[in-house]
Amino acid sequence: MIVLPAIDILEGKPVRLRQGDYNQASQVAASVLETAKSFEANGAKWVHLVDLDGAKAGHPVNDELILQTANALSIPVEVGGGIRSESQARAYLDGGIERIILSTAALADLDLVKRLSNDYPGRIAVGLDCKDMRVKISGWLEDGGVMIEDAVKTMEQAGIRTLIVTDIRRDGMLSGPSHELYQKLAKLTTCDIIASGGISSLEDLEKLQNDGNVAGAITGKAIYSGAIDLKSALSVLAKEKGE
Repeated sequence: MIVLPAIDILEGKPVRLRQGDYNQASQVAASVLETAKSFEANGAKWVHLVDLDGAKAGHPVNDELILQTANALSIPVEVGGGIRSESQARAYLDGGIERIILSTAALADLDLVKRLSNDYPGRIAVGLDCKDMRVKISGWLEDGGVMIEDAVKTMEQAGIRTLIVTDIRRDGMLSGPSHELYQKLAKLTTCDIIASGGISSLEDLEKLQNDGNVAGAITGKAIYSGAIDLKSALSVLAKEKGE
């Protein structure tokens, strides 16, 4: 299981939200770039970046900073937030981003998902952010009109191999991940599922790894709060996996 430390970007700064509420944003570090470099130095194999301004605006806002950060690292970066058009997607993928995350655009334009998946095999993920099993879009501000089980099946049929699934009620709450949700979805798809939301401790990561239902886990607030020491957590997980 890959651990992806997260940096959520609002007005050019690394922040964390509570349950996706932009009014409950708190800055967690001084610099996006330096935070990403620290993750790499501590052994991370990926970094997860989210353009919160972009998710709300409907187009990338912090893209220059995101590309600068990605190109300063030697590990791959995945990016979500505000990627709604083919040109925006290609600008990231051709500019140094290893994997992009479509969410609102994926539900609105399945043909876009299919084209990008065909042109960039393995480099397109779909983010399914749900609350009470319903998918939310537009920075979690609107209902996507679909249940998450149906969305999972649709995206797999469109050629997607990686799904990032967030339980909004748990996001930023340090309340533990939604194991039941991931267990349920794993039975519906052969896609890799990346868990997001609520991860609060090394024990949470260990349980996700041992459950075997997820290929990766995204965590941010727990790292910034000190609840998870990234370097030691990665070492423990690798040893338990026999690496």
